[in-house]
Amino acid sequence: MMHVIFIQKNLLKRMAVVCVLLLVGIVAAVAVDYNDKGAFMNINKKMPIYSVDTKEKKVAISFDTSWGADNTLKILDVLDKYNVKATFFIIGRWAQDYPEETKEIAKRGNEIGNHSDKHPIMTKISKEQILNEISSCDAKLATLTGSKPMLFRCPEGEYNDLVVQTVEETNHTCIQWNVDSIDWKEQGADIEYNRIINKVKPGSILLFHNNAKYTPENLSKIIEKLKSEGYEFVKVSDLIYKDNFYLDNEGKQIRK
Repeated sequence: MMHVIFIQKNLLKRMAVVCVLLLVGIVAAVAVDYNDKGAFMNINKKMPIYSVDTKEKKVAISFDTSWGADNTLKILDVLDKYNVKATFFIIGRWAQDYPEETKEIAKRGNEIGNHSDKHPIMTKISKEQILNEISSCDAKLATLTGSKPMLFRCPEGEYNDLVVQTVEETNHTCIQWNVDSIDWKEQGADIEYNRIINKVKPGSILLFHNNAKYTPENLSKIIEKLKSEGYEFVKVSDLIYKDNFYLDNEGKQIRK
């Protein structure tokens, strides 16, 4: 009897080990990525491009148009002073309200991206509405600049699988950012400057807004500082990879 009990105990132990290993394998297969909030991530999750994995010291400056044209021309003058071209994500309604500024952005050689027509939260509207937002903005920008945007940025940076998939179906590339000045809060020039300088890396996409108080002043300082460190400024479309890449769980483009 003692031998039988001993054998059964060993068998149970081996079965328990096998079960644990199987469980670990299942969890690993399901949770290929595990984010810092402790939630499992969907391995098929659609994402915009946040940044690019590159050893070249290249970065892209981007602006989102907001409710006014306050500093648009000042920003363009700063960019011209340093021979830097940036990418402006423009709302269709903004382009309609400020047609001359929209034309000027394009005229000076900067890139224009689609930022929706009326700036809705894209995750809260239907696919049909998403398509309408993109096409309406495209039409307004094409009328003013002569060309259709190939890049798209979600209002408020809000997206889900449906949004990104729909954007891609319209032949736009969905673009986010990985370095945010948070200039719209206008918390102070030094605070915003340090946010950028402390986080920028080769392949970064920087985010600013056209009507923020300290942005023209900081833009000069940031460009001078990064140029002194050997950085080159390019448009978003010149920074990102067009093919043969994948996105990691932070939205970074990585060459295959």
